[in-house]
This record gives sequence, structure tokens and C-alpha cells, in this order.
Amino acid sequence: MTLTDCQLLSIVAQLGTFAAAAERLHITPSAVSHAVSGVEAECGFPLFTRTKSGVTLTAAAENLMPAIQQMLASSESLEQSIAQINGMHKGALRLGVFNSACVTWLPKIVPGFRAAFPGIDVQIYQGSYDDITGWLKTGAVELGFLSNSSARDLDFEPLYDDRLICLAPPDYKPRRPGVVRAEELRGQASGIDAQAQQESSAIAVLENSLSHDRQTLERLDRELADTQQRAGNLQEQADALTDRMARIDRETEDLGSELSALMESLRQLAQSAGSAQQEAEALRAQETLAVAAAAQGRTELAALDATDAQAQARQTAIAADSAAANEKLDQCRREAAENNAALDAAREDQQAAANIIQGHSLKMEGRRRRAQEAAQQADQLRRQANAMEDRIRLLTEMEKEYEGFSRAVKAVMQAADRSTLSGIRGPVASLMSTQPQYTVALEIALGAALQNIVVDRDTDAKEAISFLKRRDAGRATFLPMSAIRGDMLREPRLSQEYGFVGIASQLVTYDPQYDGIFQNLLGRTVVVEDLDCGVNMARRYQNRFRIVTLDGQVINRGGSMTGGSVSRSAGVLSRASELAGLREQLGSLKSSLAEAARRAEDLGRDLQKAQYELDVAQDQHRAAQQQVLALETREQHYDSLRESLEETLRALDTENQQLTRQTADCAARRQTAEQEIRRQEDRAAQLRQQAQERLAGQSELQTKTGGISDEIARRKEQQAALAAERQGAQSRLEDLRQLMEDLAGDCRGREDLRRQLMEAQAQSQAQITDHRARAEDLHRQAEELRARLQGLQQEKLTLEQQRTALNRETQSRNDAVLAAQGELSRLEQKRSAAAMEEKTILDKLWERYELSHSEAQAQRVELESVPKATRRIGELNRAIKALGTPNIGAIEEYDRVNGRYTYLSDQRADVEQAKGELTGVIDQLTRQMTEIFARQFKLLNDSFQETFLELFGGGKARLELEDERDILNCGIEIKVQPPGKQLKTITLLSGGEKAFVAIALYFAILKVHPTPFCVMDEIEAALDEANVVRYARYMRRIAGKTQFIVITHRRGTMEEADVLYGVTMQERGVSRILTINLNDMAKELNIK
Repeated sequence: MTLTDCQLLSIVAQLGTFAAAAERLHITPSAVSHAVSGVEAECGFPLFTRTKSGVTLTAAAENLMPAIQQMLASSESLEQSIAQINGMHKGALRLGVFNSACVTWLPKIVPGFRAAFPGIDVQIYQGSYDDITGWLKTGAVELGFLSNSSARDLDFEPLYDDRLICLAPPDYKPRRPGVVRAEELRGQASGIDAQAQQESSAIAVLENSLSHDRQTLERLDRELADTQQRAGNLQEQADALTDRMARIDRETEDLGSELSALMESLRQLAQSAGSAQQEAEALRAQETLAVAAAAQGRTELAALDATDAQAQARQTAIAADSAAANEKLDQCRREAAENNAALDAAREDQQAAANIIQGHSLKMEGRRRRAQEAAQQADQLRRQANAMEDRIRLLTEMEKEYEGFSRAVKAVMQAADRSTLSGIRGPVASLMSTQPQYTVALEIALGAALQNIVVDRDTDAKEAISFLKRRDAGRATFLPMSAIRGDMLREPRLSQEYGFVGIASQLVTYDPQYDGIFQNLLGRTVVVEDLDCGVNMARRYQNRFRIVTLDGQVINRGGSMTGGSVSRSAGVLSRASELAGLREQLGSLKSSLAEAARRAEDLGRDLQKAQYELDVAQDQHRAAQQQVLALETREQHYDSLRESLEETLRALDTENQQLTRQTADCAARRQTAEQEIRRQEDRAAQLRQQAQERLAGQSELQTKTGGISDEIARRKEQQAALAAERQGAQSRLEDLRQLMEDLAGDCRGREDLRRQLMEAQAQSQAQITDHRARAEDLHRQAEELRARLQGLQQEKLTLEQQRTALNRETQSRNDAVLAAQGELSRLEQKRSAAAMEEKTILDKLWERYELSHSEAQAQRVELESVPKATRRIGELNRAIKALGTPNIGAIEEYDRVNGRYTYLSDQRADVEQAKGELTGVIDQLTRQMTEIFARQFKLLNDSFQETFLELFGGGKARLELEDERDILNCGIEIKVQPPGKQLKTITLLSGGEKAFVAIALYFAILKVHPTPFCVMDEIEAALDEANVVRYARYMRRIAGKTQFIVITHRRGTMEEADVLYGVTMQERGVSRILTINLNDMAKELNIK
């Protein structure tokens, strides 16, 4: 296993798919799969489990992975040591730099670095922060310069703090500290207006509440007046009833005295009469009592009629009061219902306005976010476009100055541009184009031929060569179109080969007039996907043509190979391809930028529209809120009024019920009194008749007695009438007193309510005063903010004009800076060209005269004339040539060989050290494998003993190691003792016993490490029928963990199977398959 194999396995294990690993390694997935298969064949066991979603490490590969990582770490350490020994004096360093750094501090750093490390090629990639981040993640650059915020999850080292500086005109006067944005002022003004509107709403609500409180107080005053007047009337009635009761008491006393006198007179008459007279008088007295009782009943009946009349009159008044109260209550309920409906509608309007505000707020937030995103996207696209334009400008300038071409090519092309030379078509690299994926391959295929100059004729080439000689401008290769003939590779089946991409000349685009040039250069070069495909193709075609891979590896004609690491963006062809791609990207980027700007403008208008809709919705919500507060106040007024009316109706109803009960009682008492009157009158008539019968002939005495009796009856009637009247007056007085107490309580409640309303009015009035003061203050602040905002708007217009002027000045200065940068770039190129020319002169000085610059400077003499010095130089050169060719390179050869020897010695020491480390790793793996093998061997031995005992029905069996000290390399002996036989090794058993023991060992392995399914081909062929049955039944026992697919001819095995597949050949050359599901057959036949 090579170090490359270890790197490949580590990357595949890390990424989880061959495709991702191929993208990381810049090769094809098939090449990765082929390489992994080769390593697995070398190891002897699979390393990856392949699934549809990717690959995962097997258990063996997981045990092997730590050693692979250790080898890779050792290799990296070795490369670092080699780099330290070499002093990092050779190689390429790719830098990713943002735009401003390319023209500020980077030009000051790079020359010093190049002077300190001339062997390192510094390649600068200019782009935005996002471009540099992507280059670092993909490995396109080794070092990138970013801001801290854009570095995010990358490892970075802070270099310096870049301060932001504001550029202002010389006459600019700084304002007072504190920056105020116009948007903030507008927001403050809107907030203050909203607060003022809230204060106004609160004032309106309080005034509405005050108005309702005033109405309630007026109603309470009217009700109190009515109640007090009614209480006065009741008091007058009570006083009249008290006076009447006093008079009744005096009249009753007088009547009692008169009755006593009359009764005494009646007794005296009775004493003066005889027995008959006495009997008659007694009867007449009884008659008188009965008449008196009847008179008293009539008096009682009259009192009941009076009480009933009063109750009916009061009930009529109560009915009128109840009707009026009910009418007021119905009106109150109707108005309350209308108010509730209006309140519900107002609340719905308020909720709808709140929902609309919420919807508009969400819409506005979404539009604001989209507007910000659109602005950020447009800004990002603008930065990308600017960076791309700068890069295109730089590449165009480099292309115009023929940067990357040799000094000779530059001299020839500049002369052609000045029309000094004719017939010059240009370098090969500038006459062709290709797709980016073929750039590296074609640059390697062409090599130095990229700088070959295409000319029209041979004479043009001779003229250009003479020009270079005269100018001492170096050497160049010229391709005359009149002389160069193309040669195209023609292999019939070449395009069908695996990995074939195309013939190189067919992968480039050029003018048809250069067909011979490019067929000559690329016509016999084949481009393939990777080196494996190239090697196979070269073998198949006996190395008859040149092969180049997409990543730049070369198989030359004849079999030699050239390869290694290749810079993917260092050549002139890559630059041309990059320039074409950038121009195409810039066009689409500008379209995207215009679209983003239009979208940002549309979103800005949508945002303003959403703000207007939100303001309208907020106004509607405030109006609805104010209406809801007013309607809620009215609802409270209607609730209190309804409660008062309902309380009055309940009191009237209670009084009416009492009067109804009183009327019913009076009716019952009236009926009883009428019955008693009729009974007393009948009794009086009977007694009168009896008395007349007794007093026949005693008329005078009868007359006196009758007169006294009549007088007594009248007095009794008067006394009864007075008693009934007094009783009615007493009852009415009690009712009046109870009603007066109720009215007094009602008055006290209304007085308390009136006091509360007065206090609430005072508080409301104070709140109105406070709200008005705050509202006036807020209006004043809003006016101040509007005035300030107006001033800011005026200042903004002034600053906008100044900014426009500054922008024009900045643009002119930027143009001047760009011109200076271009001039600086040209001067740098001239300086580089001068440095190259100086180096060439110094090399010639050393090659020809073995003089360094300082030695030549020491021997410097003033020339009298250039022609004499030229002649003297020619004489000296001829003298030097006459001396012959000394072996000057021997010293250099010795130094080179000695350095190579030292380098190889160090390499050998490093390799021996790495070998020792790898040996340690191998020993560690060996120990781990020994432990794992010993543990698994013990498990397998125990399982084998159990399985043997179960299959053979007895006996013993065990596995033994031939050398327990070297368990990884020794053999394993199988010793068994079937029932009734001696202990033997497996080699001493019969064929059937060997097969049965092997089956037992196989089943033991399956018990230790079961597999999903197992295919066996006639492994029981050597067994007899009894052992076949044992084998089949045991296989049935373990079929729960493993599915067995068995090829057999034995009946016992077939009987234990679930499904049978029979293959027959009834016709010659035609096979047929017969399938029998034994479980289904058993169910159909009811076989258990």
C-alpha cells in the first residue's frame, strides 16, 4: 500500500462517496473505484461496504484506519522537514486578496517577499470576500486576506485594524455631537402624534363619561325629589291616620260609658217586671245582643269594603306605575340592545382594524425585509461586478502588455503593434480558445509552443529573427503558415476507448486558416481522463502517439512519462479562458444587477404603500377604539338605569302581591262577616218573636225596653264601626310606615350613588385637565419635530448637492487613481523586464567571463568610444575561442553531485526512520490482530464443540493451534471423537465424517457471526440418510437468523425446506423451473 493509496482511502472515508472523493482529488469516480478495488485486492479483505447512498468502512478498515492516519501524519512531517531543509526557496504561493488591498499595502509587501524568496512564484487572485472564502475552502488559494466578519468559520490570524475615515470638504463645519436621522425624527413625530391622538381619545371618552354622569345625576335628582315628595305625602297620611285613631279611641270610650248606662237602665226595668216580663226582657236582651252583633258585623263589613277599596285604588296606582316603569324598562332595554349591537359592531370593527394592522404590520415587515434583502443583494452584486470589472481590467491590461510571455515574444508583438514588423499573426496562445476543463491539458500539451509566434511566410520569420538579434531581445520560435503542414492522428477505434476525451486539436477553437498550425502542434496528441486510462491506451497502441491527461500528466511517444503537480491558473491560456468566462459572467451579473435594482425600487414603492395602509388602519383602529369606549360608557349607564327600574318594579310587584293577599283576606273575612250577620239577624228575629209572645199585654214596659234595646244596638253598631275603622287605620298606618322605611333606604342609596358620581365627575374633570395639558405638550413637541425635520430636509437637499459635487470629484480622482495604477503596473512590468534583462546580462557576464556584478564593477573603466570597445571585445572573444573549451562545468557538476548525495543521504535517513515508525505500527496492528484472533478463536472453539455435540448426538470436538506462540502464522488442527470412537484428527476420518465435521464447523461459524443469507451447493452429498436428516433439521433450527439457499439432491434436505425450485430439461437445450411452496401445500392439505 503506497502513500497515495493511504491518502485516497482517508479522503473516501472522510467524504463517504467515490464521487465526492473524485471531485476533491480532481479525478474521475471510476478511477477512485478502481484504485480502492486494487488496495482491497492487495489487502485481501474488503475495506468499504458499498450502498446506494455511499460507502462506509468495514470493521477491518476501521482497525486499519489509525495506522493509515499515522502514516499520513508521518508523510506530512517528512514533507515539512524536506521543505525546511530546502529553505522553502521553490514553489508557488497563491494569494486571495480583496480589491483595496491590491492597490494599497500589498504592492509594498510582495516586492520584498520576492526579493527574499526569488524561487517562489507569488500568484495573486483578486476578488470579493465571498470569492476569497470560496477559494480557501476549495483549496484554490493557500492564503487569503479577509475581514474578521467575513472569515466566519475559517481559522484566521488578525493582522491589523483598519480604521474608517470620513472624507469631507475643507470648508465643512462639524455639527454638534449626536447624529439624528430624518427617519428617526419622522418616527418620533409619528409616535408623538399617536400619543396626542390617544390623549384626545381619552379626553373624548372622559367627556362622554361626564355627560352620562350628568344625565345620571339629573335622573337621580328627579327620582330623589319624587321619592321625598312621596315620603311627605305618606307622612301626612300617617299623621292623619294617627289623629283619626286617637278620635276613635275617645269616641269608643264615650260609647262604652253610654252603653254601660243603657245596660243599667235595662236591668232596672227587668227587675221591676214579673217573671214573664223577665223572660221577655232576657230574650229581648239576647235579641239586642244579636242585633248588636249583626250591626258589628255590618260595621266590620263596611271597614273591609273601605280597606278593599283602598287596596284596589293602590293596585290601580301600582299598575299605572308598573306600566310606566315597564315602558321605561322596555325603552331602556331597546336602547341598551341597540347600544350592545353598536358596541359589538364597534368591537368587531376594532378587532378587524387590529387584524388589519397586524396583517399590514406583517406585510410591512416582510416587505421591509425583502427590500433590505434586495438592497443587500444589489449591493453585493454591485461589489461583485466592480471586483469582476477590476479583474477583467487587470487581465486585459496583462493581455495587452503580453504579460506571461517571454521577453522576445513581447518585443516582437510590440514591434508588430507599432507596424515595425509585418506578417505577424500573434502567439499561439492568443489565436485559440478552449473550454475551462481542457485548459490544463492543452497548456501542458503545447508547453513552450504556446509562445510560438505564427507568421505568414518564411521571410516574415527571418525579419523577426533579425529584429531580435539587433535588439538583443532573446530568442523566439516562429511558425510560418506557408511552411507548416498539419498531421492528424487517425486510429479507427480510438474514440471508443475508455477514458478517451478527444484529440487535442479538436478540443480548441481557432480560425480555419490556422488549421495546419494547430494540427501540427496538437494533431497527434490525445487527451484522456486520467493516468490509468492513459497508461492502458498507451499499452494498447504501443506508444505511437502522445497522451495528456486532464490534470496535466503526460505519456510521451515512446513510453516516457512526465507528471507532477500543476498550477491550474498560472498559464496564459488559463488567463484567456478566465477572461472570457469573466466577461460572460459580467454580462449576466449586470443583468442580475439591473433586475435587482428594479426589484429593490419596486419593493421600496411597495413598502411606502404598506406604510400608508398601516397608517390608515391605525387611524381606523383609534376611531373604533374611541367609539368602543363611548359605547361601553353608555352600556354602564343603561345597566345602572335598568337595575334601578327593575328594583322599582320588584318593589311595586311586592307591594301589589301584598295588596292582592290583603284583598283575598278581606274577601274571605267579608264572606264570614256576611254569614255571621245573617245568623245574628235570624237569631234576633227568633228572640224578638219569643219575647213578643212573653210580653203580650205589657206594651208600655215593652216599649221602654225596646227603646233601650234599640239605643243599645245603635251604640254597639257605632262601637263596632269605630273598632273596625281603628283596625283598618292601624293596618294602613303599619303599611305606610313600612313603605316610608323603604323609601328612606332608597333615598339613602340614591344619595350614596349621587355622591359617588360627583366624586367620579371631579376625578374625570381632573383627568381631562391632565390629558389636555399632555396633549398640548405633545402637540408642541410634534410641531417642534416637524420644524426640525423641515430644517433637516433643507440641510439634506444642501448635502445632496454637495455629495453630488463630491461624487463627481471622487469619480475624477478615481479615474486618476486608476490611470496611476495602470501607469504603476506598466512601470512594474518595465521594471520586471529591466530586471530580467539585467539578469540576462549578469548571466552572460558570468557565462562568458566568470565575473560577478561586483567584480565587473570593480574592473569598470571608462570607454573612449563604443566602436573601439566593440572591436576590442571581438579580439578578446577570438582569443578566448583559440584557447579551446575548458571544462568549466566540472566544479558545478561536483557541487551538484555532492548536493544530490547529501540530499539522498538525508532522504535515506528519513526513510529508515519512517520504516522504523511503520514497523512499530505494524507491530501494534499485529498485537491487536493477535488479541482479536485469540478471542474469536475461543468463541469459535466453544461454538464448534456445542454444534458437534448437537449434530453427532454425542462425542467431543475441539480446535487446536499448531503453535500458540505464533497464532497468526500457524495452522489449526481439528480433533474430533464421534460417539463410540477414539479421538482422531480430521485427516484420519472417513469421507462422510470429514464432510459432517466440516458442516459442524461451518454451522459453528454461522452461530458466532451469522450472515443474512447463505448459499450451499451439495455439501451433504457425502452423508448417509440419517446424517442428512440431522444436518437438515439443524439447518432448520438456525434458519431464523440466516436464510439458506441450498442446492441438493437429497430427500432429507428437501423435506425440511420451505420452498423447492426444481430445474428440469424436458426438451433438449430448454430448461424449466418448477416451484413448490411446502408451507402453502401444508396449509391446503391441513398437514401439521
